[in-house]
This record gives sequence, structure tokens and C-alpha cells, in this order.
Amino acid sequence: QVQLVESGGGLVQAGGSLRLSCAASGSISSIDAMGWYRQAPGKQRELVATITSGGRINYADSVKGRFTISRDNAKNTVYLQMSSLKPDDTGVYYCNGVIKPLPWLPSRDYWGQGTQVTVSS
Repeated sequence: QVQLVESGGGLVQAGGSLRLSCAASGSISSIDAMGWYRQAPGKQRELVATITSGGRINYADSVKGRFTISRDNAKNTVYLQMSSLKPDDTGVYYCNGVIKPLPWLPSRDYWGQGTQVTVSS
């Protein structure tokens, strides 16, 4: 069983910063990529940022220059440093991992439970 546990959400004023963390645990053979998605009220879940095991990074255009994703492979943990936050960044942030649970099984998506980020104007 693979689990992703997020932490670090909260309420912050516009222009402020927050740091999210997500640790993967359980039966893990390898991790192909980890990342963050978010869902605002009434909207679909959208990609925020992803990072592969090799360090390749992808950001949504809306967060480029403000958010930084990083990863500690030894700890199976991914971080999202969010700066210059805007009210439009408000939503539930979900951690995602593309993980191979056992060597003979294919990689698949796993999701955390989500953490609320609220940016007040």
C-alpha cells in the first residue's frame, strides 16, 4: 500500500509565501515522478508543477517564477515553495506520485488527501 501525506497548507495574505511537503511511504519499488495539482471551487483539478526522478521539471504558466518544486529522492518527498501568492492560487492542493509499488507491477498514479491553501486579498 502506497500513501502520500501532504502538509503545509494554510491561510496567507496575498504576496505571502507557503511551503508544501508531501512524503510517499509504504510499498515503493521506484518513483517515476512526483508533483502538485490544485483544484479551486467549481473548477477542474489542474497541474501546478511536476518533477521526475531525473530532475526534469514542468510548471503551469500561471505559477512560473513564483513557485519552486523540489524533491528529496532519499526521503521520497516532494516540496512546493510558493511565493508571491495571489487569491487565484486558492484551492485544495493535491500531491501526486507516479509510483511502481513492486518491481513486477506497472507504475500508476497515487494521490494524497489534499491540503487547503487560502490566499486572502
